[in-house]
Amino acid sequence: MLWGLGVGGGASILLAFMLLPLIALVATNSWGALLDGLNHPLVWPALKLSLTTTTISLSVVVLFGTPLAWLFARGSGRALAVLETVVRLPVVLPPAVAGVALLLAFGRMGLLGGVLGSLGISVPFTTAAVVLAEVFVSAPFFVQSATAAFRGLDEAHLVVARSLGASPARVFFRVALPIAAPGLVAGAAMAWARALGEFGATLMFAGNLTGKTQTLTLAIYTTFESDLVAAQSISVVMVAVAFSILWLLSSRFRDQSPG
Repeated sequence: MLWGLGVGGGASILLAFMLLPLIALVATNSWGALLDGLNHPLVWPALKLSLTTTTISLSVVVLFGTPLAWLFARGSGRALAVLETVVRLPVVLPPAVAGVALLLAFGRMGLLGGVLGSLGISVPFTTAAVVLAEVFVSAPFFVQSATAAFRGLDEAHLVVARSLGASPARVFFRVALPIAAPGLVAGAAMAWARALGEFGATLMFAGNLTGKTQTLTLAIYTTFESDLVAAQSISVVMVAVAFSILWLLSSRFRDQSPG
């Protein structure tokens, strides 16, 4: 009984701690004030930019991440295991490290700086830099989910398709993709949410230029200094979006679970 009370008390403390900041976001101001905060001049340009860049970054992640996940799922060996770990690395990297790494790769003095400069291309502090930062931090979420989905395929379905004369490409597009689609959709949703919430790497690599590189998270950072209500309003919107995505995904998984 004492153990049960201890477990229940510990769970309640952590649950309260997790809920309190979220409740504070909406409870410390009126809905009217929060709606007025969304009229701040930085909000809508940042929203437009965020929607544009996250759509592009998600398209890049899905287009190139799907075959990569298939390679990880179907291949074997130490080299692939190392590469899979490297792809997952941005999940645990501090955002500042990601920003520095992107600058050293694509900046004027970076590994590709000379090549890009000779072509008249400058990446840092542009909208393209925002997209690259979002791809870098969000790709692991999609690749990991897609890899798990492909690994969960029933090998018998693939064997039957090949025995009927289907080419490897046809097996992939007509059999593997449709069956693994729920996992890919879940990964895409998580990748998009991660891209939408990206802050540190974007700030260091792309800067905080209104209408050009200032995303919603950077708008929160900027408005916090002068208009707390606007920062609070954007934060509420982003929490609502994140909660909706997680709820939809968890509902899908609950519906698919046996019993």
